[in-house]
Amino acid sequence: MKQDKSDKKFFLIREDVLPEAMKKTLEAKEMIERGKAESVWEAVQKVDLSRSAFYKYRDTVFPFHTVVKERIITLFFHLEDRSGTLSHLLSVVANSGCNVLTIHQTIPLLGRANVTLSLNVAEMATEIDELLTNLRRLEFVDKVEVLSSGA
Repeated sequence: MKQDKSDKKFFLIREDVLPEAMKKTLEAKEMIERGKAESVWEAVQKVDLSRSAFYKYRDTVFPFHTVVKERIITLFFHLEDRSGTLSHLLSVVANSGCNVLTIHQTIPLLGRANVTLSLNVAEMATEIDELLTNLRRLEFVDKVEVLSSGA
């Protein structure tokens, strides 16, 4: 049975049970963040990881300290271009108790636009999983992805 994308949940997992590719992805991300590697290619070379494995895991595995430290998440949306779409999306976000830090929207092409939101979720009234489920249920939302979480 295929899991609906709105059913995704987040888990806290000990490092010793993570697959090696996930550990190396975390290490490569940290190298890039700290300036010890100037590109993804350089980082994956240094940690002996394939680029495809890095891209597979980069938006799905995060160090615990980054998630709890700042309580900031960045979400990517692929939306239908209709009047009031962004306003409705922001209303759902605000009603959940999130504070919008940044908004970036592309020019709509072929009836679709991409929107990236950075949110402070420290005062959020619901769980992040519930917010994501509510956002994915909006009829004008084609896709929602967590790009990053933490600092």
